[in-house]
Amino acid sequence: MDTQFHEPSAAADARRLRVLTLNIQVGMQTAHYGHYVTGAWRHVLPSSSVRANLDRIAELAAGFDLVALQEADAGSLRTAQLNQVEYLAGRAGFAHWQLAVNRNLGPFAQHCLGFLSRHPLQAVQHHALPGRVRGRGALTATIAPPGHAPLHVIVTHLALSRASRRRQLDHLARIAPDGVELLMLGDLNCEADELLQHTLLRERALRPVDGAPTFPSWKPQRRLDHILATPGLHISRSHVVPTPLSDHLAVAAELGLPHA
Repeated sequence: MDTQFHEPSAAADARRLRVLTLNIQVGMQTAHYGHYVTGAWRHVLPSSSVRANLDRIAELAAGFDLVALQEADAGSLRTAQLNQVEYLAGRAGFAHWQLAVNRNLGPFAQHCLGFLSRHPLQAVQHHALPGRVRGRGALTATIAPPGHAPLHVIVTHLALSRASRRRQLDHLARIAPDGVELLMLGDLNCEADELLQHTLLRERALRPVDGAPTFPSWKPQRRLDHILATPGLHISRSHVVPTPLSDHLAVAAELGLPHA
């Protein structure tokens, strides 16, 4: 579905949770493939344009209850020591946030995943994922909105290699707790068919929400960004956000929560 969300999150039905996932590319906007070359220096040195783009990302995030971030930076030379997850939480008015550094390049870069949440994030864990190249991971947590059953949430950014992705998805399916609804969000670097064919995801009943392509943001051709949910989380509507804020487009969904 491509239904847009118009009313603010605070006014949303308490039985529903609005979720968003976005690979923010360290706050950089990319409008064509040439920007990967001409803007490569922004992966090393700070850029004055990044703060303004983070503000645009925060404006989008403010309309949701749970936001999953990939390719953020926890504070390094290239962000002028700005913790981007903390900054977005403050600008978008989130009381709760968490991050996990997947690839620590010392003072030069702190590649991380992050959650922004209206509800407390409990049992937070960082998991290093298997793969040929180190530096991929997942951040997991549990949220329990008042009156509703606990929900286990996972944000991750998977490898480019299909073999490594298979191992990483196996790992994520195995560490997910039994007996609770599951929600997985992130840049999974694959199309939905690969996720639907994955044996352990099928066994855990984690299915991707259908939707439009998300990459590259200026001319989307591939659906690399996903929200996966178990059947007890009724997806009432979802859409790909058409506004380019990085080299990926964001994916949004509204889901019904099971009662406690």
